[in-house]
Amino acid sequence: MITLLSPRLKAYLLTGVLVATSTGYAAAQSGGEMPPPAVGVVELAARAVPVMSELPGRIAATRVAEVRARVSGILQERVFAQGSLVKEGDVLYRIDPRLFRVRVASAEASLQKAKAVQQNARQQLERQKTLRERNVATGIDYDTAAVNLAQADADVALAEAMLEEAQINLEYTEVRAPITGIIGAALVTEGALVTADGTSNLALIQQVDPVYADFTQSAQDLMNLKRAVEQGKLASPAPGQARVELVFDNGTVYGDSGRLLFASASVEPTTGQVTLRAEFPNPKGDLLPGMYVRVRVEQAIREAAVTVPQRAVLRTEAGQAQVYVVDAEGTAELRNITLGAVTGSDWVVESGLNDGDSVIVDGVQKVQPGGKVAAEPWTPTASPGDQNSRQDQATE
Repeated sequence: MITLLSPRLKAYLLTGVLVATSTGYAAAQSGGEMPPPAVGVVELAARAVPVMSELPGRIAATRVAEVRARVSGILQERVFAQGSLVKEGDVLYRIDPRLFRVRVASAEASLQKAKAVQQNARQQLERQKTLRERNVATGIDYDTAAVNLAQADADVALAEAMLEEAQINLEYTEVRAPITGIIGAALVTEGALVTADGTSNLALIQQVDPVYADFTQSAQDLMNLKRAVEQGKLASPAPGQARVELVFDNGTVYGDSGRLLFASASVEPTTGQVTLRAEFPNPKGDLLPGMYVRVRVEQAIREAAVTVPQRAVLRTEAGQAQVYVVDAEGTAELRNITLGAVTGSDWVVESGLNDGDSVIVDGVQKVQPGGKVAAEPWTPTASPGDQNSRQDQATE
């Protein structure tokens, strides 16, 4: 029985034959295998990595001085601008000086009188000395003249001291800044009576360049670091070489690094914390006393640490960190690793990787466990292709 085909059906059958033929031909040409994907790899090299701790802290002024009156009197004038920078020795207040000028004049007159008496006593002693040499005067008169001169000398010394005291008190009518720093609000006004023995201060000056950063750390953590150094697991940084940084609330790092000054010799009994202090330059006045910061301090050095770029790390649904390692035959192996602290753009690897391993950084999304790859050296300088790979990896 012969079946006749319609022209449309004949066209469909012919098209299918052509497609099948071309597909088979392409497969034959390629040998039936896809080329291995190109990936960027980095060869791990052990290096010294600082052990950084990020701890809470607050900014404190390096010097704080209370401005006080050293003589009693009525305030005539406030010279400084509140909240401004004052230098050591600048005049801040002026106290009515008239009474103190009178006392200086009185002390000067007393000194002149004492000097006149001294001069007369010296002349009397010289006269008695000449008379005694001639055997005209007795020894008693000579001794009396010597005693009178000694008393006159003492009176002059006392008058000079009284004059110096009066002059100092006159200088104290100008209340000067004891240190260089930022002065706060004026706590007294013109016309107020201030006393030398009063407990209230006239203003407060804080030196804010440099500043202190006081921060705390658990005593247990500090002891663990010391034990690790003693056991040789970590190395201690050289004295004065420990790197200290300030981190603000928004995550930005303060431009100038500081230096670690000391750690407290005692532990706070209620919190179990140890207080540490670092010093930071503050030329622009960006750091203000009382400001909350986080202090990033280098407390040890991990020798021969293995690090891996953060972008090379994958995560399972359970949060397990994994990387692809390429062996000598170009086969990719998916390996579980344990991560430690972050250093820059890298993770410190606690376990799972060794010095010399080749880890895939770019093109991870194209790799299958146990599959072949075409490895190429990877550098941190991102090219357009690297950026696309990074975006694809982030999407995964």
